[in-house]
Amino acid sequence: MTFVDEVKSAVTVRAALLVTGVLGLMVAFIASYAGAFHSPKPKDVPFGVVAPAQISAQAVQRLNAIPGGALDARAVKDPAAATRQLRDRDIDGALIVDPRSTTDTLLVAGGGGASLSQAVELVVTAIEKAEQRTVKVVDIAPAHRDDARGLSSFYLVVGWCVGGYLCAAILAISHGARPANTQRAVIRLAALAVYSIAAGLLGALIIGPVLGALPGSYPGLAGLGALVVFAVGATTLAFQGLAGIIGIGLAILVVVVLGNPSAGGAYPYPLLPPFWKAIGPALPPGAGTWVARSIAYFRGNAVTGPLLVLSAWAVGGAVVTLVMAGLRKKDERAGDDPLEVGAGAGTGA
Repeated sequence: MTFVDEVKSAVTVRAALLVTGVLGLMVAFIASYAGAFHSPKPKDVPFGVVAPAQISAQAVQRLNAIPGGALDARAVKDPAAATRQLRDRDIDGALIVDPRSTTDTLLVAGGGGASLSQAVELVVTAIEKAEQRTVKVVDIAPAHRDDARGLSSFYLVVGWCVGGYLCAAILAISHGARPANTQRAVIRLAALAVYSIAAGLLGALIIGPVLGALPGSYPGLAGLGALVVFAVGATTLAFQGLAGIIGIGLAILVVVVLGNPSAGGAYPYPLLPPFWKAIGPALPPGAGTWVARSIAYFRGNAVTGPLLVLSAWAVGGAVVTLVMAGLRKKDERAGDDPLEVGAGAGTGA
């Protein structure tokens, strides 16, 4: 064979298309991460203002008039209400105005992300300085001393997500990229469920009791981990059922390329550009990171929505996996894919 013949034999059209797809995935990875992180700016940060009635409206208007719309300020009745809203994650900061003094109090919650609380502090300090006032910062939910910049929850969820799609990929490609029948799909989902429980327990054990990097309920974090891993794994199996081995790339696109930079980890949602801010809460990494931080620093508040998001990915992924397996079985009975039927005969899960 000539060299050209060797090249034609070695580089098939399918291989070329897969390599081109990987190249596109790499470009998307760079564009997504750089787009999300290259210029973080606070935008419409939910913010409370506690001030006497006669100046409350003026104070709110002044903060909302900041160039660039950094804060979305609203009046709050008293300091107790502001603290409660911060713990409920309804707001990300609050200014308590003291008309009898030149010093006001800024309430923040560092456990929700150090970059966000620092951004709020910088904005409010600049406004106060312009009016010849000073501000005292009080962190009502500080990050743990071993949780650098409040990122441990994000890293924990990213690890669970990686484990979820890798496990699903291994389960699927071990006997072909598409489930040959419903029974095999059920076995894979069951194996994924067992793996998810183990991953949740071990991940929570490492981040909490072993490293002491994240406080909060161990059972709560372990349960979250099991849900995150199963949601990502079931989604990966569903993509593989729909698109074969290309489904692995689709799972990476959704979870890693789009999900990680929009998760609110390094930069919480109010610091992200509009696109990433919009998609983050709807993807597993973002929903998981939010719940992990709530468990660790906010007494488990404001987790219903994100848990429903994760449950939707888990249930949806499992349903699509089973449906595609059933359709695949019908195709094989009809003789649409005789080569793969022969290859899959007698194989296990």
